[in-house]
Parts: sequence; C-alpha cells; structure tokens
Amino acid sequence: MINPITILVVEDEMIIAAKISLRLTNLGYEVTGIVPRGEEALLHIEQNAPDIVLLDINLKGSIDGIDTATQIIKSGNQCVIIYLTANNDEATFNRAKTTRPFAFLSKPIKPVELQRTLELCVERILKKREIEEAEDTSTQESSPSEEVQADGEFLSDRIFVKHKDKMVKIFVSDILYIAAERSYCQIFTKKDEYLLSVPLKNVEDKLLKAQFMRIHRSYLVNIKEIDEMTDSHVYIGKRAIPINSSAKEDLFKRLQRV
Repeated sequence: MINPITILVVEDEMIIAAKISLRLTNLGYEVTGIVPRGEEALLHIEQNAPDIVLLDINLKGSIDGIDTATQIIKSGNQCVIIYLTANNDEATFNRAKTTRPFAFLSKPIKPVELQRTLELCVERILKKREIEEAEDTSTQESSPSEEVQADGEFLSDRIFVKHKDKMVKIFVSDILYIAAERSYCQIFTKKDEYLLSVPLKNVEDKLLKAQFMRIHRSYLVNIKEIDEMTDSHVYIGKRAIPINSSAKEDLFKRLQRV
C-alpha cells in the first residue's frame, strides 16, 4: 500500500492559505496543517514530517521563508520545498536558490500551475520511494559475500574510499556520521566528506555495533561523537540529525555505556 503524499502549507495570509488547502484536498492530497510562521513550520515538520512544504517566501516574524527552508535542510529533514512568492526580484531568487527548492510558484497561484507542479513533484517522491524499497529488499535478500563494495574497501578499523581519483584511508573512529543518498552513502569526518557507492544498510553491517547506531532510515551515527540529544534530534558538532522515536530509548541506554 502506497502512503499518501502529505503537504504542509506555510502562508501568513490565511485566506490564500485556506484556498490552497482546499485545492490540495480536492486534488486528493493530505494537508497536514496550515501555519503562518516559520517557527511554527519547523515544529510542525519535526512532529509530522510532511512530504512537501508549500512555503511562502515573505513570511512575517523573526524568520522568513528562505530562513525557514535553510533550517529545514540543516535539520536533515528530506521534505521537498516549493516556494510561493509575489516577489520576483533577482536578489530574492538567488538567495532562495541556494536552498535548492523543487519549484517557485508566483502569486496569485494559478490552479493548473499548482496541479502540474505537484504532479511532477509527486512523481519524484514516488520514484525515490521505489528506489529505497528496492534497495531494502535487495540488501535483505543478498548475503555479505554477494555484496559489491564498488569504490570502497572495508577493513576492521578503517575504510578505503575512492576520493579524487585516489583510494583514501578513513579510520572508522574518525567518522562522525553517515547519511544515505539514494544508493550511495555520504561519510562525514571532522576534516572532510566522502561519497561511497554502497547502500547505508551494507555500511551498517560492516561497522562495529558498539560504536555506530542507525537512528533514522537515512542516518547512521558514531554514538561516541554525539554532543546533545533532544526528543527529535541528536547533535554532532553543529549538525542536527533526526532520530526515530523507536530508536530514542535504545540510544539513551547505549550513551550511558559509552
């Protein structure tokens, strides 16, 4: 069964927000909420994890839409951002572009443009789900001897990764966390970042369970490097990494033993 696509509307003009919400409902989407401020949007996203955020750029309050999007990205949430804007100046566009949104919709929003933009966005989301499900299935069915390490080689205390046309040594103890990126992994150390063409599940199986833990579908963390922990995130340095509610209790117990 395919989970429905969920959408959050972040718009401080409530008449416009209500009209958008009604259109979304009529198109068959599930609206998780309507909020007028960026701060409220961040809290809502932490609690509900919508697939798509329709985000007004010119929000009132201490943070505007672009600041809100920046914080969404830093939190590690993978929702897709579509900006709503009545301001088409070049400076605003260039600032918003750095947050890598899926699209910009100009106000007043035309129903057909909203519908077509969402259809294209949903197509990308569903394709990503298919890839993730296929990867989960393939890793469950394959045995360790069948795994292809591609551009990485695992040893007991280090990993050799292809980086800038060289095989670079990374000590496992130097890894802060690892993030899934489709069928790849991005390894973060204190000094650099490395891309490894191996699914996260394969990497998880190779690393010491006492030192690393999968706290989210997309994140594997070195528990010795965790600086802070909240109900929804752990912090390694300045990076906020989301944690599943089901993993919190186990992680807390393991942190007490570190």
